[in-house]
Amino acid sequence: MPARATLPKSALARLYFIDQQISSGKYPSTRELAKKWEDISISTIGRDIDFMRDSLHAPIEYDARHRGYYYSKPNYRIPMGFSGADELLALNMAKNILELYKDTPIYEAAHQLLDSITAPLASGGDWYENRIVVPTVPTAPVPPDTWNAITAALKENRMLAFEYQGVYDNGYKPRRVRPYQLLFDSGVWYLYGFAEERKAVRLFSLCRIRNIALAKERFSLPKDFDYRAGNADSYFGVFSGQERQRFKIAFLDYSAVWVQDRLWAKDQEITETDDGVIVSFTSTQFEKVAEWVLSRGCTARPLEPELLVSVWRGNVEQMQKMGEKEWTL
Repeated sequence: MPARATLPKSALARLYFIDQQISSGKYPSTRELAKKWEDISISTIGRDIDFMRDSLHAPIEYDARHRGYYYSKPNYRIPMGFSGADELLALNMAKNILELYKDTPIYEAAHQLLDSITAPLASGGDWYENRIVVPTVPTAPVPPDTWNAITAALKENRMLAFEYQGVYDNGYKPRRVRPYQLLFDSGVWYLYGFAEERKAVRLFSLCRIRNIALAKERFSLPKDFDYRAGNADSYFGVFSGQERQRFKIAFLDYSAVWVQDRLWAKDQEITETDDGVIVSFTSTQFEKVAEWVLSRGCTARPLEPELLVSVWRGNVEQMQKMGEKEWTL
């Protein structure tokens, strides 16, 4: 019987049925399985089983005494909990998004799982791989020992001890942290948790953690542990301040069009002006909003709050001084 290299879309229902029958422990034969369909031959069922074994890596074995098939791993099920080819195509396309996680230990396992789930789409070709693209972004690699220790601590609510270098620190310093959540933002993973030394919640970039150790002590997760509770109403990445403020920013020229493409905050309001638009919203993410405004250069100007206006003016003055300075390379 020739091996099937790909699977027709019409065969998905048969694979569900074959999987269900084999996993039930009935030791079905190809003849018994073929009885389900009037127009399907025994040889077709045989090719389905070969495909499940060879392409989906299903642990299918034949038992001569029972004259039927069984799974050598009793808990195995084919990983295709989807209703049809359209869903499988969407999931196959989603594999491109995994590139965002390429420098983490979960990448290979996730990619292999999606490969096995979407194997039936081989017959449809791979036209989408160069047509639906997630551009590469700067990433910060995560050492496996750091990732594994943190995920174990999250699962068991155990303390973590490590050395960490903050942005403003001179060298690494010891930290003891109650880990609450892992957060991902723009190619970088962060640990969000309660820092014992600071007696407050803090963010730690995983790439700047070293000598991590899983402590024996456990802690009780507080009701308000969720990072999203502090900044769920604005969407400027990983940062959460203590004070909720009202922001008002004028955008000019091309930024006036650009800024309207997205929702930046839950209560966002946009007002048209003669020169562009004014975007108003509330947020606890002051530093992130300041970076956002500065990233638009001369096409954005903050109006409120006064602290943001002051920070913006200070940066403008510093950039002007840098522009006037003679640089020797």
